[in-house]
Amino acid sequence: MKLDIDSDDLPKSIAVEGPIGVGKTSLALLLSETLGYEPWLESSETNPFLKRFYENQRQAALQTQLFFLFERARQLQAMRQSQLFNPLRVTDFLMEKDQLFAKVNLDADELKLYDNIYQHLSIESPAPDLVIYLQAPADVLVERIKQRGNRAEQNIDKLYITQLVDAYTSFFHHYETSPLLIVNASMIDPVSSESDYEELLDFIVSIKQGRHYYNPVPNLL
Repeated sequence: MKLDIDSDDLPKSIAVEGPIGVGKTSLALLLSETLGYEPWLESSETNPFLKRFYENQRQAALQTQLFFLFERARQLQAMRQSQLFNPLRVTDFLMEKDQLFAKVNLDADELKLYDNIYQHLSIESPAPDLVIYLQAPADVLVERIKQRGNRAEQNIDKLYITQLVDAYTSFFHHYETSPLLIVNASMIDPVSSESDYEELLDFIVSIKQGRHYYNPVPNLL
């Protein structure tokens, strides 16, 4: 599809965020294709500890979290270098999400060690021109996780998803670093529905500054 808008009016960097199962990676890929932006995606499948974490969260939490921390630091370094050649990008993560997950997953001693390593990495994360936060309740996310059929994710329980939903809600309640669009993603499917995607896209490209809410009314016809 083509956008009837001057490309100079579009945000140059977009980050899509939200809890597991909400559809952030799928939306990031759609936006990168539509806008002609470079996609920068999380590489969860390369984390050798993730499957063990879903099977036994307490036992594998620290290894899982540190692997993600080092991987995101590497991605951000590569992103800064890439920006010299292609400043237009869409990501499916904010660097701040790593600390959000750490606070949910780690005990007090592990979190102290994690914070110490984080500080020594001296991570400087560029602020996106727009952040899209996809929201959905835990019941919806649990059902979507089941439907997408990732075997390792089937061990995730509703309590953990609820903790993540609460952590994201708290984080974005205070978020002021970039313009923010909060999307109620429980009633739309921009990946499978072209009309859902086009309506959301029209709203996205209209945003310049501040905090915005997208709460579509489902089509019952």
